[in-house]
Amino acid sequence: MLMNQPWMKGLNDLAVEKIQAQEEGKDLSLVMDSLDELAARANDPLLYARADQLYDQIQAIPVRPDFPYKEPDALPEIHALQAEKPALSLGDMDDDELYDRILGAWQARCAGCLLGQPVEGWHRARIQGLLRDTDNWPVRRYISSDIAPALREKYDVTDEHGPYGSKLKNWINNVAFMPEDDDTSYTIFALKLVETRGRDFTSEDVAEEWLSSLPLLRTCTAERVAYMNLSNLILPPKSATTHNPFREWIGAQIRGDFFGYINPGDPAAAADMAYRDAAISHVKNGIYGEMYAAAMIAAAFADGCPETIVRAGLSQIPHTSRLYAQADALLQAWKRGVTLETFLEGFYQRYDERNGHDWCHTIPNALLVTAGVLYHQMDFVSSIAFGVTAGFDTDCNAATIGSIIGAAKGSKVLPTEWIAPMNNTVRSCVTSYGELSMTDFARRTLALAVR
Repeated sequence: MLMNQPWMKGLNDLAVEKIQAQEEGKDLSLVMDSLDELAARANDPLLYARADQLYDQIQAIPVRPDFPYKEPDALPEIHALQAEKPALSLGDMDDDELYDRILGAWQARCAGCLLGQPVEGWHRARIQGLLRDTDNWPVRRYISSDIAPALREKYDVTDEHGPYGSKLKNWINNVAFMPEDDDTSYTIFALKLVETRGRDFTSEDVAEEWLSSLPLLRTCTAERVAYMNLSNLILPPKSATTHNPFREWIGAQIRGDFFGYINPGDPAAAADMAYRDAAISHVKNGIYGEMYAAAMIAAAFADGCPETIVRAGLSQIPHTSRLYAQADALLQAWKRGVTLETFLEGFYQRYDERNGHDWCHTIPNALLVTAGVLYHQMDFVSSIAFGVTAGFDTDCNAATIGSIIGAAKGSKVLPTEWIAPMNNTVRSCVTSYGELSMTDFARRTLALAVR
């Protein structure tokens, strides 16, 4: 997920709030004039107080009575609306096999992230054009900036000023390890959280660990708003809802992988942990996205069938939600033999990658993850490649797909050419966890895993 948000919110975020609230089923007719007026004057900081009042007013508006979805934020209500759960078993998997699966999940997550990170924020035509013009279509290797000058100019490929303060962008020719990225830092944060607070951590524990372990400027969108709320002693769950137009964006969905790793074969336990993590910064489908991802990863340890994995994920979120409706529709279409091309045609008509809200919202990105799992039949390279070439949040989606594939298949079957360039090393922004070997991460994860 991109980190180029200003560290203080701007009035232009009201344009996101307008879309977000309408998608949640709120009638904004009484505040529409004020919304449009303030959004049009986004460069006037003197209007911040009025904007804050408007955020509060919108938050108080109830969902329309005719809204066709029921989307609770409280875990007991979510449990009450969950669908039938598939039966799963790890069988006689021993510690050596589980360690290999955990290592594979971590390696594959990093690989997917590293493939998508340098083209994050690009639209799919630009991504696909670069790949085709560099003889990397279908994708069979990482993306390099060591290309002909004419192609660098055509696609505006540059090396300087990478993310998170890095001097260089994370093209494969510029790295010798898995560089810092929020998609991997949050996974390492979850390791620290459980090692420090235990498996029964609370949302308040997550909040405290955020403030002590994560730098503010390493957070984005919903996480950054929640972080500032927490700093002002606005505690969960209000930290997620106070002046937060990004409350259903993808930020929570990228934070759930570790909870799948330590609950192999138990999607329910993974999803409940993911809920406690997500609730400090997200609501509704923002929460469900993290629960969905964590549950799919947990299920992948027990069953490598794409349909079972997706069903296990869906079983942990409300069947009355927008995310469930769209992901289940995709699953049913896949079962009927609808082609990937046909799905994508409808997907791109519904979601616009040039609209920042669509680009970073949980639902479209979760759908691409789901399509990557279903249509590529758990093949590692083509699955993570789809997560990137389909556009939208490239590194987030390829990383989540990677976790699922790695958990299902293990480290031993992952192609060496995709794993070796990272030299078994991942860096993060997490205090005291700044650099880990992937093998150490897997050993420590195994020690926390409950089967």
